[in-house]
Amino acid sequence: MHRDRLGGDVESELLAAVLVGGLALVTATLGAIGGLGGAVLLVPMLVLLGWSPLEAAPIGIAMSAAGALAAVPRQTLTGLTNYRLGVSLEIAASFAAAAGALLSILLPVAAVQYALGGSAVIAAMAGGLRRGQRNQPVEGARMEDLGDRPGRLASAYPDQSGRVIPYEIARFRTGMGLIGGAGLLAGLTGVSGGFIKTPVMSEVMRVPVKVAAATTMFMIAITAAVTIAVYTSQGRITAAIAPAVIGGLLGGRIGAAVQPRLPATLVRRLLSVSLLIIGIVLVVRA
Repeated sequence: MHRDRLGGDVESELLAAVLVGGLALVTATLGAIGGLGGAVLLVPMLVLLGWSPLEAAPIGIAMSAAGALAAVPRQTLTGLTNYRLGVSLEIAASFAAAAGALLSILLPVAAVQYALGGSAVIAAMAGGLRRGQRNQPVEGARMEDLGDRPGRLASAYPDQSGRVIPYEIARFRTGMGLIGGAGLLAGLTGVSGGFIKTPVMSEVMRVPVKVAAATTMFMIAITAAVTIAVYTSQGRITAAIAPAVIGGLLGGRIGAAVQPRLPATLVRRLLSVSLLIIGIVLVVRA
């Protein structure tokens, strides 16, 4: 259902815009809830519907930026986001995202589609294998203990009952290297890399899953900004991203609002099934 295949008239353009906006709304909502970044679902869907990977990438990264900007303020109020950790990891992710965006127009379309399909399969595996809560509340801890600890990446966050749960960061260098890989893939395919960042922080760096998801949304905003700057210099940012931005803004707010109330693990596992199917189809079609 790419706009050219719809005939190129006004009605077809409107239908394409509504389709992109609707898909962006749904995927941004799910992305904010699960910390995967909705673009990993949106971009493969657009490719399957007829958009080329080079056209779908700017739409996906624009939706990711909008969804992250909408979700981050609300997540800030929950005390889940570890900004110091996010900024530290984004040093690697941002440089890698710029490199990936520059490489994307030099690679064959089939290669980008293979990368996109592979990333969807990786996201499916990461979401399906994620563990439950690892860190436990500390009795007697006070609300003043919440937030980043001076000079350290360790922090604490409140659970639904208001209890304080502290946590430490492990294997930072390994995590930064993997996050850099997520940034490269984000720039290359427009999928934002959130589906890699969240499990890397959760499983490799031992960050609580909800903290990892919230910190990922903050990081996605930075990665997306860098990628969009490169895409703009390449002339790939057009009015076609407008519906995705609107859908992303609405979906990000909705996802951030319901995230504390829903089991994110269940949502991610449902997404994993969809991502696995989409990834396999993309690889076969490439």
